[in-house]
Amino acid sequence: MKSNDSEVLNVLILAAGLGTRLRPLTSDVPKPLVPVVDKSILEQQAIKARAIGNVRLHANAHYLADQIVAEGGRLGFEKVWVEPEILGTAGPLKRIYNEGYRGGLLIMNGDAYCGFDLKAFVENAKAAFAAGAQNGAAPGVALLAVDFPKVNTFRVGKDGRLNGVAGRFGLDEGRAATFSGVSYYSDEALARIKDGEFDIREFWKQEIAAGRPPYVDMSQLNATWIDMGSPEGLWDATAARLKELGVDCWDSAALTVDAAKRSIVFAGAEVGEGENIENGIRGKDFCWKI
Repeated sequence: MKSNDSEVLNVLILAAGLGTRLRPLTSDVPKPLVPVVDKSILEQQAIKARAIGNVRLHANAHYLADQIVAEGGRLGFEKVWVEPEILGTAGPLKRIYNEGYRGGLLIMNGDAYCGFDLKAFVENAKAAFAAGAQNGAAPGVALLAVDFPKVNTFRVGKDGRLNGVAGRFGLDEGRAATFSGVSYYSDEALARIKDGEFDIREFWKQEIAAGRPPYVDMSQLNATWIDMGSPEGLWDATAARLKELGVDCWDSAALTVDAAKRSIVFAGAEVGEGENIENGIRGKDFCWKI
């Protein structure tokens, strides 16, 4: 049911991806539901979002959508928005706004293991919006940045606003950083997003052109941020989760993890008697070296 209760923060976890880099692991389970030690990324992101306080959880879904819908129900999501045709990175945001949800919208990725202070980010975003309003150039978009030299395409001005994205648009000058996938949009900004399939970077470009460049929060540059959408990333996320839990290994019906051997063995994997798996991820019909 839609709600215009502006005292509740809406949170959208993007979970509509195809998971192609993790096939065949993701042939039968969508990437956001792949277990990372004890919990899927979808569940871990939901827990982190709820730590903010009064939130309303949403997810979008496309590939193996029924599984995301079922898990969203188990986790108490407000709604899982099924996309028969993928709406891009901006379309899902506008869809929620068009259904009457108000109170701002926090975006998180369903394939990133992270250790961000989300409450601090939202507070920083709102403070930046208020400060900008006093100067007559209020941003309605806040983007959380990390320092990841392999990417670092953001160019951030001394005023903390996005100058551009290298190789795409805007000025190629300013401090370099990487978009973490975490962002916050005011209701006013959401109203300006085009309906239908749309790339969110095009919206940022429009906001810059209109004199409302997005605010970039650089306060958590060194926080944990791992894209677990590749075998190497899946291992890195798994190792980080083990460290967070304070254990070196994990054994469950879904998987077995050994930090010392750098190994993950998923249910359904064929393992010979006495076989020792090291530096690899194994599951049904696949074996990856890491």
